[in-house]
Amino acid sequence: MMIFIVLIILLGYVYSRAWGQGSYAGVVVAILISFGMTSISYFQGDKIALWTSGAQPITHADNEYVYHLVENLCMTAGLPTPKIYLIEDPSINAFATGRKPDLASIAITRGALEKLDKEELEGVIAHELSHVKNLDIRFLMLVAVMVGAVAILSDIFLRSRWLPRRNNDREGGNIGAIFMIVGVVLAILSPLIANLIKLAISRKREYLADASGSLLTRYPEGLARALEKIASENQPMAHASKATAHLFIANPFSGRSVANLFSTHPPIEDRIKKLRSMA
Repeated sequence: MMIFIVLIILLGYVYSRAWGQGSYAGVVVAILISFGMTSISYFQGDKIALWTSGAQPITHADNEYVYHLVENLCMTAGLPTPKIYLIEDPSINAFATGRKPDLASIAITRGALEKLDKEELEGVIAHELSHVKNLDIRFLMLVAVMVGAVAILSDIFLRSRWLPRRNNDREGGNIGAIFMIVGVVLAILSPLIANLIKLAISRKREYLADASGSLLTRYPEGLARALEKIASENQPMAHASKATAHLFIANPFSGRSVANLFSTHPPIEDRIKKLRSMA
């Protein structure tokens, strides 16, 4: 998180020098954007993620079977029972969100409830509860917002190049031109670099949640079989969003249409192989 904040402030400084508007104007804008977006993500990110996915809350009376699975796994993991949401979508998927275990929520698709047997559904739920216990739900949400802040700063710079810039004789035209070139290069490359960092972090946390969830259920084959069903279906979700894709247990988009390098998740085949090596 500190690396992201330093990167954002550095971008603000370079962009400000390139604009010729003083060394600190861009830094102030960068800090306001990064901390403003982080605050929104920290306090409202879970509600936004649930809303964009079309998740609706369910009660114990609505689905006792799911509630008992969640409650039993929470008792085993030493976690408070999260709020449970249902996504009316035929694909098999699920995600967890919230800023801490006491305020966590998990959302499960209709397809997961209908197409997975008990051991497979337990594996999926245990995976999501592991995200809660490992505090991935907070970390990945904040990382996504930091990536968004970098993209916003880059977009502002690229769209503002045509604005009149103040000349500063003390710095000289050559230095201003250098900062302009550096600014353009950073504006183009920094969103890509930041997004690759987010993808790398997301992949590592998915591997960790797979392992932690398998230790929770003592049956890694259940999650492995669930991932096999997801891989064989390969059905994209109707309300998938790039902003929340990294939260799901599997890529909510069609996996074959996206290069592995830019996927929010590690290859399912690799995850299945690692899970079965734990048995």
